[in-house]
Amino acid sequence: MAHTPGFEQLVARFRPQVQEISIDQYQTQPQWHLIDVREDHEWLNDHLPRAIHLGRGIIERDIETRFPDKSTPLLLYCGGGYRSVMAAYHLQLMGYQHVASLIGGYKAWQQQQLPLVKD
Repeated sequence: MAHTPGFEQLVARFRPQVQEISIDQYQTQPQWHLIDVREDHEWLNDHLPRAIHLGRGIIERDIETRFPDKSTPLLLYCGGGYRSVMAAYHLQLMGYQHVASLIGGYKAWQQQQLPLVKD
């Protein structure tokens, strides 16, 4: 799906303020709690191993219940790394100190033919 220019400009404003890590970095840094911020139907299709689901529409509402310690390392991913940047930026505004976005998201994981799970 192609993104609109306005959406891409919005994400481009947030991206420099959000840490992004690669799949290789994630795989060698086990401290991350992996959060899938995609839509419910995307999650139900399949998702990355060890991920929990807090969709983009509810993450800001529910994150403090799930992760009350704002120093918890949280790695967010979406389909391609756009929505996760936006969500990570907002979590930082809420006081979360170790938030990052997975570069390339689900699509990059899939392109590397890494395992996916379906609950």
